[in-house]
Amino acid sequence: MIVKSLEDIKGTKDETSGENWTSRRFILSKEKVGFSMNDTIIKAGTDNFFWYKNHIEAVYCIEGEGEIESLETGDVFQLKPGTMYLLNDYEKHRLRARTQMRMVCVFNPPLVGTETHNEEGYYPLLTE
Repeated sequence: MIVKSLEDIKGTKDETSGENWTSRRFILSKEKVGFSMNDTIIKAGTDNFFWYKNHIEAVYCIEGEGEIESLETGDVFQLKPGTMYLLNDYEKHRLRARTQMRMVCVFNPPLVGTETHNEEGYYPLLTE
């Protein structure tokens, strides 16, 4: 059994930040459970391009409001607490945060923990 709190992760190597986001990584590939799980903050007023070319991502919004746009279809979906989206086809997308957003993100394959978005917007596929 693994038990962690957000306070256990803040300020450690398992807290990673980019220009517009902070990701606190609770479950990583080293746990060998087949997925990883993050608690992620997206800064208010930001427009973010993401593309998880190597990962399937499920996201559950628990705080804040914004929208996600599929760059393949142009469809825009509103996000608020209680909304989930699944990027099951490696979709390129824009995430726009009207207010600070807090999301629970699950990745498959699992993240190692040191990933950050590269210039093309995706996480490289890392191994331990």
